[in-house]
Amino acid sequence: MVFVGGFLGAGKTTLILAAARELARRGVRSAVILNDQGDALVDTSLAQTAGVPAGEVTGGCFCCRFSELIEAAEALRVHAPEVIFAEPVGSCTDISATLLRPIEETFRDAFRLAPFSVLADPLRARELLAADANPHMAFLFRKQLQEADLVCWTKSDLHPELPELAGMPARKLSARTGQGVAAWLDEVLSGRIAAGQTLLEIDYNEYARAEAALAWLNAELVIESVPPRSPAMVLGPLIDRLDQELSAAGIGIVHLKATDHAPSGFLKAAICGGGQEPEVEGALDASPCARHHLLLNLRAAGAPDPVRAIVDRVLAGVAGSMTELRLTCFSPAAPRPERRVTR
Repeated sequence: MVFVGGFLGAGKTTLILAAARELARRGVRSAVILNDQGDALVDTSLAQTAGVPAGEVTGGCFCCRFSELIEAAEALRVHAPEVIFAEPVGSCTDISATLLRPIEETFRDAFRLAPFSVLADPLRARELLAADANPHMAFLFRKQLQEADLVCWTKSDLHPELPELAGMPARKLSARTGQGVAAWLDEVLSGRIAAGQTLLEIDYNEYARAEAALAWLNAELVIESVPPRSPAMVLGPLIDRLDQELSAAGIGIVHLKATDHAPSGFLKAAICGGGQEPEVEGALDASPCARHHLLLNLRAAGAPDPVRAIVDRVLAGVAGSMTELRLTCFSPAAPRPERRVTR
């Protein structure tokens, strides 16, 4: 089992899917377990679209739903995967003490653990390592790095110059170009590096305050568009409008991603901060169609009520008729691990 952590927007799912493709080329079957505080996950949809068997643990982080994580891994056995990737929530830390060591102690006969990889986006790292960084987000980011068995810089094709991490050698990866992906897989699957080597000293009250500083919004809806529009013409204006409205309200986007499953093709768009150009995957040239099934996952530095009000207003302004809307918006509850090893 390969746990891949890292802060929101670090590129965890993108790397896992690139690794799954590399394993498939080697004749190795893989699967993935996604994790979220809510439901209606963009990443699960993305994995399924890519043809990778996917399970999910929703309604709380892996550490607080440890038993459900094990059940999800067991359920994937029907696909006979040789490698199971597991992606913790991007705001979670203390993975070694609450997941890796408990699995090693209780389920070592069922699962062999790879070293814990923590991914870091160079642009986000510069922001969160700066003196004026948001203290809650910086706390989470630094704790994630501290417990990593392997630190990996992602998006290295976009950011060749990397920040300094004192005492933390880091690999360079680009899931989009494939740079370093095969070498990373070889390293984590080699068995040469132990999993969960570092147990954190962590103040759970501070951890809870940091999690609660985020608004967590998931939405699923259908848009009936008249006249028909392409997925790009649905997602592009939606992302732009959300960016503008949230920025005007002084609410920082931590991660915003949306998918459109349309009859003419699948499209995903994502940003990791206000004013960014969206990263796009899928059928950018898909033709216009009338029906669009949208998933929207937003993580923002702010309170849930104003975030929800903005999203409600933006969705109401989308051209076409909106049906089947399911929307939740909340701040994560204080983490209460199901199991935690302290030695």
